[in-house]
Amino acid sequence: MTPRWPRLRHPAQAVVAGFATAIAAGTGLLMLPMAKVGPGGAGVLEALFTSTSAVCVTGLTVVDTPEYWTGFGQAVVLGLIQVGGFGIMTFASLLVLLVSNRMGLKARMTAAAETKTLGLGDVRSVVTGVVKVSLLLEAVTAVVLALRFALAYDEPWPRAAWLGLFHAVSAFNNAGFALYSDNLMGFVTDPWICLPVALAVIAGGLGFPVLFELRRRFRKPRGWTLHTKIVLWATGVFLVGGSAFITALEWTNPATLGPLDAPGKLLAGFFQGVMPRTAGFNSIDTSQMNPASWLGTDVLMFIGGASAGTAGGIKVTTFAVLFFVIYAEIRGEGAVNIFHRRLPGEIQRQALTVVLLSVAAVAVTTVTFMVFSDHSLDESLFEVTSAFATVGLSTGITADLAPGLQLLLIALMFIGRLGPITVASALALRSRHRLYDLPEERPIIG
Repeated sequence: MTPRWPRLRHPAQAVVAGFATAIAAGTGLLMLPMAKVGPGGAGVLEALFTSTSAVCVTGLTVVDTPEYWTGFGQAVVLGLIQVGGFGIMTFASLLVLLVSNRMGLKARMTAAAETKTLGLGDVRSVVTGVVKVSLLLEAVTAVVLALRFALAYDEPWPRAAWLGLFHAVSAFNNAGFALYSDNLMGFVTDPWICLPVALAVIAGGLGFPVLFELRRRFRKPRGWTLHTKIVLWATGVFLVGGSAFITALEWTNPATLGPLDAPGKLLAGFFQGVMPRTAGFNSIDTSQMNPASWLGTDVLMFIGGASAGTAGGIKVTTFAVLFFVIYAEIRGEGAVNIFHRRLPGEIQRQALTVVLLSVAAVAVTTVTFMVFSDHSLDESLFEVTSAFATVGLSTGITADLAPGLQLLLIALMFIGRLGPITVASALALRSRHRLYDLPEERPIIG
């Protein structure tokens, strides 16, 4: 008798099952003796944590990646990062098509006009587009990095090529894994290493829909969709603001930017301002940053990058929607308008739901950390936010946490990677219209 597999009735169930399967497979491969340096294989917790962090493109680690994993183990990590990055970008892009096809005819025509998409017939072009764009940007970054490693640091060409490929894939997918024990601190003043990595992080964080539209309509900004306009506007604000914030607060810190000259400080400040877009690379010692810098980084990490990309967080579009909701309410306007477009009420409610659920997840986990560990609020909040937003920046406490708290971070990385997407898709696909309205009554607010 043929076994009957459970039927996945919702797209979110399928993507959760797919990512869980990838994590389980990665855990099994990393537990093989050939994946670990020295005798024996990796423990279950070490393998599970690393696999989850790689598939969820986070970058938090409980072991030293270049010292603990063999070349085979590092290749497994690289493969898991690529699978996780492809999966997120593809699923999130296809979700846009799926949601639009669940709408009525009039709504679909409006959506097609706004987003320049055709329908589920575009599935193949979307998937191939994601693969082509990802591989192209990764290849360009890998070549630049490999040349720099070989010519400036005397790395043998095979080693330089491997270093370039690994860091390029890790950067574009916003993973933050590095093949140096101090991450990229050894290259803090090298623009030929830091800038290609930062640009790859930014590109991956923009999302496939934005990259695709920029390729088609780069010189026609008036024809850009509302999503692209919001993403580019918010990305510019957070990149400039975040870099300026970190640079100003760490300028005289003797443990971070203090010893560098002015150009070095500006480069390192920009690099650290880019990384909270959910890539865990660091060119300065994050554990030595000022508490105020930690808090500002918490905010940047929580917001994250764009939808349908490799970045995590609540997404810049969600934050922008709530910002303009508040702006419209302060001005007493009845409708929320962004770039000469009116936002539907259900989009506003979806954004509020995603944010409140995310805040609850971070708050509950942070309190748990403070109860069951000796770490301060600053350290606990930073580590929890980094895990939930799939960033990977760390104050250095992850490896020393109790197994129970490490398991909690594993769950948080999984929820943070898939949670906002699955919640948004569930809300979008469950849109219903009442046939009647209840009597209106206003409670007291404030």
